[in-house]
Amino acid sequence: MIGNLATDTGAPMLELDRSPVLDIVIPVYNEETALVGSVDTVRAHMKTLGYDYRITIADNASTDATSLLAHQLAHRYPDVRVVSLARKGRGHALKQAWSRSDAEVLVYMDVDLSTDLNALLPLVAPLLSGHSDLAIGSRLARSSRTIRGPKREVISRSYNLLLRSTLRTRFSDAQCGFKAIRRDVATRLLPLIEDDEWFFDTELLVVAERAGLRIHEVPVDWIDDIDSRVDIVRTATADLRGMGRLGWALLRGRVPLAEVTQTLGRATARSAGGRLSAQLVIFALIGMASTVGYGLLFVLLRGHLGPQQANAAALAITAVANTAANRRFTFGFQGRSHAMRHQVQGLLVFGAGLGITSASLLLLNRISGPHHPLQEVAVLTVANLFVTLMRFVLMRVWIFRGAKN
Repeated sequence: MIGNLATDTGAPMLELDRSPVLDIVIPVYNEETALVGSVDTVRAHMKTLGYDYRITIADNASTDATSLLAHQLAHRYPDVRVVSLARKGRGHALKQAWSRSDAEVLVYMDVDLSTDLNALLPLVAPLLSGHSDLAIGSRLARSSRTIRGPKREVISRSYNLLLRSTLRTRFSDAQCGFKAIRRDVATRLLPLIEDDEWFFDTELLVVAERAGLRIHEVPVDWIDDIDSRVDIVRTATADLRGMGRLGWALLRGRVPLAEVTQTLGRATARSAGGRLSAQLVIFALIGMASTVGYGLLFVLLRGHLGPQQANAAALAITAVANTAANRRFTFGFQGRSHAMRHQVQGLLVFGAGLGITSASLLLLNRISGPHHPLQEVAVLTVANLFVTLMRFVLMRVWIFRGAKN
């Protein structure tokens, strides 16, 4: 039986007699030409899979006949419903449709069906089995077959390369319009996603990955829609703003990743786990800041303390700050769990560093006798570069190896 249609004002939504296994959301805006054919194609394909399903048309405030056609489809087929939205935004449409769904797995695909539907079963199977939390189609995987113009190819690859270099992502294709998520995962993640437009996909994936959730990638066959109405310049600008906003939020710890991890039962949430190059870059930046801070502290303390005491105090202060910063930003650990143990291990490494730098001061005294404090700073800076390298190796293979968030 068919119930009422869902609207953006909170009205009841169209329901089947029982909850479906899959809810396939198709966001649309002024798609009167493609909508009916696409829904018929998806329905025909779903009948070959054997799962209970629902197709949800999320109408983004269309101004043509899209809304009328969507409602006609919903009245014609018991497995189709409509979510009518008062404003545009793909992210907004997916939030509304997914948050109202009672299906086990939530899917979305573009109305142009650029992605071959044969990838749908590989997309949802790992989620139905509980193996993965999200699944994405990838046009950039080696075994994918993609037909599109060079302009879009360059833009897509550049965007994903930028994501990997700035937000340290590991998934290969953020913006492919072919994704799925378990409903329990969506319930936790959707309230954390701020973007309501095209950056929604990227933000969802970055937050999920940082929370330690498992993202399954499916190589897809994909043919570019030559009638696409996406404003590339406007979308790219909005994506860059979104990357900056999300990066700053993650840097400040404003996204409650640890809570998501704990709620969904994943063991760890590492921001750069296993990515040596990313860890080295962040560790180096923290190391440079620590070295500058150490030098300033040593000069300030040297006026009141002897060289050995000033060295020990400056190194101790910067060691604690360095361990905390690397724990958070280089190795991606948040919350208080194991924080004290990490600091104790960091102080043990500090002790080794203190021994090395103290020995360098003794050697300087024996070689040159009385000297200016700036000479001491120069020698200690060289010694600290070695200590910094030692700290990274020990942090990676000992302090943060196998630790849990």
